[in-house]
Amino acid sequence: MKVDGTHYRSLWWDADKGALQIIDQRWLPHDFRVQSVTTMEDFAAAIVEMRVRGAPLIGATAAYGMALAMAQDPSDANMDAAWTYLNATRPTAINLRWALDRCRAALRPLPPADRAAAALTLAHEIADEDVEINRNIGLNGLELIKQIAAEKPAGEPVRLLTHCNAGWIATVDWGTATSPMYHAHDAGIALHVWVDETRPRNQGALTSWELGSHGIPHTYITDNAGGHLMQHGQVDMVITGTDRTTRRGDVCNKIGTYLKALAAKDNGVPFYVALPSPTIDWTVTDGVAEIPIEERDARETTHIQGRTEAGEIGVVQVTPDGTPGGNPAFDVTPNHLVTGLITERGVCEASAAGLAQLFPEMTKAAE
Repeated sequence: MKVDGTHYRSLWWDADKGALQIIDQRWLPHDFRVQSVTTMEDFAAAIVEMRVRGAPLIGATAAYGMALAMAQDPSDANMDAAWTYLNATRPTAINLRWALDRCRAALRPLPPADRAAAALTLAHEIADEDVEINRNIGLNGLELIKQIAAEKPAGEPVRLLTHCNAGWIATVDWGTATSPMYHAHDAGIALHVWVDETRPRNQGALTSWELGSHGIPHTYITDNAGGHLMQHGQVDMVITGTDRTTRRGDVCNKIGTYLKALAAKDNGVPFYVALPSPTIDWTVTDGVAEIPIEERDARETTHIQGRTEAGEIGVVQVTPDGTPGGNPAFDVTPNHLVTGLITERGVCEASAAGLAQLFPEMTKAAE
């Protein structure tokens, strides 16, 4: 997508520098900074510190990390060491392990002399595939928005609510939950998006930055406002992303997603999840019992970063001294609260049967 009129992906390979370039998202939405990632330590820090974030983007970043490892030392031992090192960076988003497993499976049979070039080519492929997956999620989600728009009074926008940032900067391009919004806006459908702030990291600000750059009308709201808006008929559809989805359609996403799903169910508001297939964990059935939930630094809850009136980016403490903070980063929404899953292959119900209908080969391989 575009930043100040220039097209960017959230990561890209700079052949002249021989290094991966990323948008350092710690500084958004106030400052746009690009960073070269040149060491394995850089790759790990980029993922852990959320310089890159979002399940698809983490996976693509890890693939380039494996490429760097093979350029440094293409041995089996180093391949396994890189897999272990990168896989430990974040526990919840399944795309990380998916990308690492894919790289290792493709590279292991090759002679060591061929691995560096093959690994870089594969990283490019994973990045390009992510762009196409998300583009198609957008096209399939567009059909749902069209159906809602057709039933609205003339001139009234389709009102969407989203949680966290499942936008183009959480993927390589297009985003998951935002992709249908971009397609609908570009098709001339009037939209208004309610953007949850998404504490504690306020990632809704990233969504607002994206939507504003694309000209999509939106309002930034507190996390606790969504249920109120639904009660008063001001939300036509909720659409979120996901970091890991079970084979039966339980959805793990940013903390607070479950509460939005409960409010949507209570008020008859359709709740859709934009789901790239690499985010499905075919080895897990019960999301609440089986998906590991990352517990992040308590400082993320006790302190907040923003821009001062003087224009400086700074951090302030919002709690009393000595107050401990708890910071589970994700929660799980059971499949019975999910109206449907928007995938690159179409829309299905959130169930084992629904996913099997769209992805029969993956279902069979997991059995």
